[in-house]
Amino acid sequence: MRDSELGLEVFLTGDIPGMGGKLKRAPEDFIVDEISVLPTAAEDGKYVIARVWHRNWEANRLVRRLGSNLHVSRARIGFAGTKDGRSVSTQLMSFDAPIEQVRALTIPDVKIMEAYTARRMISIGDLIGNRFEIKVAEIDPATDAKGTCDQVTARLNEAGGFPNFFGVQRFGTIRPITHLIGKDLVNGDVEGAVMRYIANPLGDGSDVDVARKNLQETRDFERAFREYPMKLTFERMMIDQLRGHPEDFIGALRRLPSNLLMMFVHAYQSYLFNQTLSERMRRGLPIGVPQVGDLVLPLDKLGLPDHDNPIEVTEDNIDKARRNAKEGKAFVSGLIFGSQSQFAGGQMGEIERAIVEREGIAGPDFEIVGLREASSKGTRRELLAPFKGLLVAVDGTDVMFRFSLNKGCYATSMLREYMKADVGQY
Repeated sequence: MRDSELGLEVFLTGDIPGMGGKLKRAPEDFIVDEISVLPTAAEDGKYVIARVWHRNWEANRLVRRLGSNLHVSRARIGFAGTKDGRSVSTQLMSFDAPIEQVRALTIPDVKIMEAYTARRMISIGDLIGNRFEIKVAEIDPATDAKGTCDQVTARLNEAGGFPNFFGVQRFGTIRPITHLIGKDLVNGDVEGAVMRYIANPLGDGSDVDVARKNLQETRDFERAFREYPMKLTFERMMIDQLRGHPEDFIGALRRLPSNLLMMFVHAYQSYLFNQTLSERMRRGLPIGVPQVGDLVLPLDKLGLPDHDNPIEVTEDNIDKARRNAKEGKAFVSGLIFGSQSQFAGGQMGEIERAIVEREGIAGPDFEIVGLREASSKGTRRELLAPFKGLLVAVDGTDVMFRFSLNKGCYATSMLREYMKADVGQY
């Protein structure tokens, strides 16, 4: 799949040659340290707050394993953000379980670094951002990696950030189809969404691919349950529902963890946002300089863009809006389309409406019938992602990056400006 199929159609630094390279040859090549919002400690607190280190664990499988070891449901485990599966990550998690049991957890490649009790759980979004330490490896020795890095870094510093595209991980690294499943749901095709997830072979000839192809052609759910390997945990959960109730596609989706179920529609919204951002850049409209009609996001009490209180840019306030944007106190936003969306005005509004019309969708479509948890009201998202503490070191055919990003911003979208590699390398 090409990155343009995910809405990633342009670069801020398109005139600077990419250095290529590969990410995540090993989990240690992609280190993530969450910048957390710590719940207040309380000796009588019901919940355990723990900083958890994990290596090469996909988020849902990690939560499932933690719940199994603690003998609690996944609903009693909270986390602020989903980290890249192929990484070494440290993040805050909460547990509705005895602190002694949490401290005693023994799981391969998982460590409880510290733990205390508090009166509230950790919820999605309870973080400020993430610190990254990333190696880009296997760069062609003939490439002027240092020259590329110097030029791209200068351009990003001048712009105050990079295009805030949703990265490949949002759509699925191995099978980038989560947005297509979300589109099926928005279009009311629940059966199509389920079959796209559990079948839909890649055509690579692997045992898994053969099993998916068999299911696609036969709809034999009993056979699929026997043939699908145990590692396809979520596909097997859905197939298990369907082998007893072959037409219960909503029931099959409900077998998934709620955060995974929500991800489908969110991924489709992300695809639409990426298209919007690409089109603005293609038109030559700056992503960091407000224009009349734009909706800009002020900062909240944590110093992050406030997605819930956009301010319209008019002839009367444009000078102030541009001054605040230049100082990093406000950000031009793009549409995350949903059931209660607010379009921008001006050229940005034209772009947003044109993309929605081209897709043939309307706000009410994002109220997913029978799957309320998959529905989405929509919001706004900053077009420019700021970064802090950027350090770049070239070492032969490897380049090391260190930087911090706000929550919801993708390190791979920043590295894309340096690498300009095939989507499969991210």
